[in-house]
Amino acid sequence: MSQLSDLKIHTKLRLSALWASTMFCYIYCDYFELYTPGKLESMLEGNMGPLGSVTQGVLMGTSILMAIPSLMVFLSIALPARANRILNIIVGIFFTLLMALMTYAVDWYFYKFFAAIETTLTALVVWYAWNWPKNENNV
Repeated sequence: MSQLSDLKIHTKLRLSALWASTMFCYIYCDYFELYTPGKLESMLEGNMGPLGSVTQGVLMGTSILMAIPSLMVFLSIALPARANRILNIIVGIFFTLLMALMTYAVDWYFYKFFAAIETTLTALVVWYAWNWPKNENNV
């Protein structure tokens, strides 16, 4: 049987792909959440669930929170290796813990499913950043 060829993927690209996958999960989960009973009514009343009433501060805080993994898609490729590694470990740990806590805070199975995937993806970010090869070629 012939062997399939495979391309060695640079750690920067792995990290960027993990963050992109994480963002897709965040977006799809939030979209599907719109279909849960009472969600749209709550939104129309200006309520953001556990965050309380919609205010400038709450929207700005959640915007900043979601901008971080979005920016990590780019920063994982653009930053030099040392800064990249440190930032991915710190941000990866934060989002891994955040999503692990969210798994226990919700009752809907689809949300738990996405939270489990997101937790796994961000844990992989930490693992790949932690185990960054010392002499990796820039491919």
